[in-house]
Amino acid sequence: MIRDFISLIYPRICASCGNSLWKREVVICTFCNYHLPKTSFHLEEDNPVSRLFWGRVNLVGAAAFLSFNKGSRVQKLIHQLKYKGRKDIGVFLGYRYGQLLLNSPVFISVNIIVPVPLHRKKQQKRGYNQSEQIAIGLSDAMKIPVDTHTLARIKATETQTRKSRFHRWENVKEIFSVTEPRPFINQHILLVDDVITTGATLESCIQAISSIPGCRVSVAALATALI
Repeated sequence: MIRDFISLIYPRICASCGNSLWKREVVICTFCNYHLPKTSFHLEEDNPVSRLFWGRVNLVGAAAFLSFNKGSRVQKLIHQLKYKGRKDIGVFLGYRYGQLLLNSPVFISVNIIVPVPLHRKKQQKRGYNQSEQIAIGLSDAMKIPVDTHTLARIKATETQTRKSRFHRWENVKEIFSVTEPRPFINQHILLVDDVITTGATLESCIQAISSIPGCRVSVAALATALI
């Protein structure tokens, strides 16, 4: 009764379509959940995300959970995650993705999950790192720890929106640093981002990690615009 009364004042609605959620539904409704445009890239070593990094950096694997299109339900979900304080969207979708990655021979050997860091000023302004929320969900599903301290963003940058591939790379070149390499030695790291477009940000992260002995890197994103 208390839950029903609270729902009258603060209605529980689907973060994707805006319809009311049923009692057992969380974050998004069953219909939207079912119709999420999943990619299955985690089961394909040769996929559009992995090909994006060929000849640029060495990776064990690369994948994205969903396909991203302008005006889609995925864009709406990510917009709310990044700009509307809906951290629960990142955790929920991260958990869903983590359940799938457990079935992947590439990602099953991951030891540490590392969200792409925000600069401290941007994180203070936003209040949280959206990639960290995705990483929390992945961690809950995969039972793998999240490391938010070893990799740091040392320079603030402009938004990547509307930048060309070259200018995206120039914008993020040498902006990440490893504070203490020991936690990453001989580990398989899963770098986590919200959306992959050109891969410039992830490439910059990987280059910062690449000199650590025995460290292998894979990347996973909530969505990609490559399809």
